Amino acid sequence: MNIKAIAVFCGSQAGANPIFTQHTTELGRFIAMLNIKLVYGGGKKGLMGTIADAVLQNGGEVMGVIPKILTEWEQQHEGLTELAVVADMHSRKRMIYEMSDAAIVLPGGFGTLDELFEMLTWNQLKIHDKKVYILNSCGYYSGLIQFLRNAEKENFLYDAIDSRIIICNNPVELFNKIH
Repeated sequence: MNIKAIAVFCGSQAGANPIFTQHTTELGRFIAMLNIKLVYGGGKKGLMGTIADAVLQNGGEVMGVIPKILTEWEQQHEGLTELAVVADMHSRKRMIYEMSDAAIVLPGGFGTLDELFEMLTWNQLKIHDKKVYILNSCGYYSGLIQFLRNAEKENFLYDAIDSRIIICNNPVELFNKIH
């Protein structure tokens, strides 16, 4: 699969562990190196701002998509290649999905999990067949992955987790799987 644009879903906060910011910065450099356009939520704070800044600082293109209601709360990033202000969260997610060829999920909170599960659900329903990568920095998603494996074991999922999600523990591993 030739990836020209990739969605990155992550927190609008940096989180407690400095490895989250370190991994996000490294991933941004790799995205720029691969000449892949970043499509993300448009914020300048937290990991969202870190991924955008890292791609931009390494000569890459960044498309931000932010709902009007969050322009003050998340403080839209002003230095992006492109920024779209959309009506609501649903429009934001849909536009990000449509503009990307795959998705990477970094540490984050409710919004990040919402985006992950919507991508997986749409994938399962064959609305799209985009690859979904999880960067499990310092085991951040290990509990969630264990839950998903249990859902698979208990026959609540239609396919094996490994057919839906590519789990990576560091940016180099993720870079190698995309590249």
